[in-house]
Amino acid sequence: MIKANKNFGQNFLKNKEILQKISDSIEVNENDLIIEIGPGMGALTSYLVKKECFLLCYEIDQRMKDYLKSYTSDKTSIIYDDFLKRDVKEDIKGIAYHNIYVISNIPYYITTPILLKLMDLDCFKSIVLLVQKEYGERIVAKERSKSYNALTLLVDYSYDSEILMKVGKEQFTPIPKVDSVVLKLNKKIPFSIDKENYISFIKTCFKNKRKTLKNNLDSDVFNQLQDKLKKLGYDENVRAEEICPQDYQELFLFLTQ
Repeated sequence: MIKANKNFGQNFLKNKEILQKISDSIEVNENDLIIEIGPGMGALTSYLVKKECFLLCYEIDQRMKDYLKSYTSDKTSIIYDDFLKRDVKEDIKGIAYHNIYVISNIPYYITTPILLKLMDLDCFKSIVLLVQKEYGERIVAKERSKSYNALTLLVDYSYDSEILMKVGKEQFTPIPKVDSVVLKLNKKIPFSIDKENYISFIKTCFKNKRKTLKNNLDSDVFNQLQDKLKKLGYDENVRAEEICPQDYQELFLFLTQ
């Protein structure tokens, strides 16, 4: 067995029952495509290949070649490179797939860059990621909770999110410092607005979470929103974390009408 490389954030999941459940979290047909990021020695890959659909893996660690070569086939390919540097749409354009999914145990230290890239690609029917417990709780958080933040809303724009299961730290080699969860994101039809400007608006609203919305926004912008906030049931001292996703959409639409 290869020793985990800290530089790549490697923690290998060893529980076969959990690996099976992660694999089973998405139903695919033989013409669908799954992308796996960071297959390592193939613990999860060994379950994914049994689905007999197209499978594309990205592995940055060249040491894993001897472990992964047995999985390559007409329908399974492995790219030994950094997923964050790849042109994924170029990599998959030769695959005649119907639906595309992601199932991965990703390195925790680059969870956000990977998630943002996946959302930017905007082509996945579902995304299943093994992430740190606290991170997963931020994605599924509800307004007025301490975990609710800008990232919650960025994900909510495109995906419905749910935590499928908790995975204790003792299930990994080496054992990490924190527990994990299996997070599932299901694509939804986003509301019709300018996504780039909406995301910029959300980031501004959460610029300083301790401050009120009034203090985070430009005074002219807040003045425009004051009556709308009141109609939605918020007072002028409302904080960003107190506003639900649907009301953020209403506020943004009001600003951009």
